[in-house]
Amino acid sequence: MLVTSSRRMRQLNAQFRGKDYSTDVLSFPPPSFVKGFSGDIAVSGDIAARNAQLLGHSVSSEVKILVLHGVLHLAGYDHVSDNGQMAEKELRLRRKLGLPAALIERAAVKRRPRANARSRP
Repeated sequence: MLVTSSRRMRQLNAQFRGKDYSTDVLSFPPPSFVKGFSGDIAVSGDIAARNAQLLGHSVSSEVKILVLHGVLHLAGYDHVSDNGQMAEKELRLRRKLGLPAALIERAAVKRRPRANARSRP
């Protein structure tokens, strides 16, 4: 596992995913010829620190959340296309580990309209 800068994460994201921006966590599955190795994870310490401050928990908790997210990707989960399976698994594991809100939960909260928001015509 690597905890690095947002600058390095941007380089890794561009190199391995073709996306020219920084990201919070990347998962790298092992080559098919390597046995007994599940893969590797890179975490942006910069983004983890910023998220921790915004969400009111420790940087170490945020890094753990990001690592959990990355591990689930290495286990084959994909929150983009798995109809919520990864989100459910991440929620259960996060609670079991005593971690604050998970990545997928935070994204869902951001997308939800406020209950008292009025729609404009």
